[in-house]
Amino acid sequence: MSRTVILRILTGLAAVAAAFAVPFYLDGFWLQAGLFAMSAAVGAIGLNLLTGATGQLSLGHAFFLAVGAYAYVYFGSEPEGELGGLGLPTPAAAVLAVLAAGVAGGLLSPIGGRLKGQYLGIATLALIFFGQHVLFNATPVTGGYNGRAVPPLELFGFAFADSPGLVVLRVPFGALERLWFLGLAVLAGAALFARGVLRGRPGRAMNTIRDHEIAAGVMGVPVARYRAGVFLLSSMYAGLAGVLLALAFQRTVPEYFGMLLSLDYLAMIVIGGLGSVAGAVAGAVFVSLLPQLLTRYSDALPLVSDPGTGGLSPAEAARLLYGVAVVAVVLFLPGGLAGLASRTRAAGRRWFSPGSARRRFSPSSPETTSPESTSPETT
Repeated sequence: MSRTVILRILTGLAAVAAAFAVPFYLDGFWLQAGLFAMSAAVGAIGLNLLTGATGQLSLGHAFFLAVGAYAYVYFGSEPEGELGGLGLPTPAAAVLAVLAAGVAGGLLSPIGGRLKGQYLGIATLALIFFGQHVLFNATPVTGGYNGRAVPPLELFGFAFADSPGLVVLRVPFGALERLWFLGLAVLAGAALFARGVLRGRPGRAMNTIRDHEIAAGVMGVPVARYRAGVFLLSSMYAGLAGVLLALAFQRTVPEYFGMLLSLDYLAMIVIGGLGSVAGAVAGAVFVSLLPQLLTRYSDALPLVSDPGTGGLSPAEAARLLYGVAVVAVVLFLPGGLAGLASRTRAAGRRWFSPGSARRRFSPSSPETTSPESTSPETT
C-alpha cells in the first residue's frame, strides 16, 4: 500500500473521529449551524448532479426543499384545529416526503428532459413563485405565514428530541446532539450514492451530455431520458435536504424557501466546484456557515451589525461575500474549492515523491548547484 493511500485513509479516519466528537465539545449554536450545513450539503449534491454533471440550469431547487419539508410535517403531524395532518409514523413520513419531492420532480421531468440552459432556468424559476403562493395560502397544510411545528423523528423507539433525557459520557444529549449523528449518516449515504453515480456509466453519460450533447446522441445516449432522470433524482435529494432542514430548524417558515435560497444553492456548487461531490459539500459548508459566523461575531466585525442599525446585516454581508467568491472562482479558480484541493494534493505528491526528493538534493539539481559552479569564470 502506497504512502498516498495510507495518508488518505488516516486523514479520513481523523475526519470521522472529529465529526463524531463534535457533540461532546460544542454548544447548541454550532451544532445547529452544522446541521444546517449538512442539509445544505445534501441539497447541493443533488443540484450538482443536475447542473454540474449534466449541465442543466435549475433555479427552482428551493421549491423541492419546501416540498420535502412540508410533506414531512403534514404526513407526520396529528390534526390540530385548522391544521391538518395524517399522523403517520415519522420514519414513514420522512420516506414519503422524499418520494413526494420525487413525484413533483417527475411531473416536471418532461420539461427538464426537453429544455436546457437558460430556458430550463426560466421554467424552474416559475416554481419558486408558484411554491410561495401555495405555502402562504394553503393554511391547512402549511400553516400559512406562521408556518408549522415539526414533529420530532422517532426511529425504532429512539426519539430525536430533548426528551426523554439521555446522557452519554456525562454529556446531556438533546435533540441537536442526536440529530447530529443522523445528519452525518444521511450526508454520508447521499455522498456515497452520488459518487457511485458519477463514477459509473450514468456519470459518464451525464458528462458527455454536458460537454457534447450531439455526440452523446450519436453514441446512443438517450439524452432526454437522462436529463429527465437526473432532474427527478435531484428533486429527491432536495426533498431529503428539506426533511433534514425541518428537523434541525424544528419549524417550517414559508419565507425561507424563496428565490434567495435557490441562488444560495447555485453559489454552493459554483464555489465548491461543478460536477464534484466533495466540492458540493465544501461549497455548502462555506455558504451555509458564513451567515451564522457573521451573526455570531457581528459585534467584532466592521460594517456588520444587526438589521436596522445602519450597517450591513449578516445576511447582506454574507451575500456580498458570496458574490466576490463566485467572481473569484470564475476568474481564477475554475474548478472551485475541489479543484484547488486537487491541485494542492498533486503538488504535495510531486514534492514528497522519492524521485522529486532525489532531483532536489542531487548534486546536479539547480537547487543544490553552487553559484561558483555556474559563474562565467568557472564555465
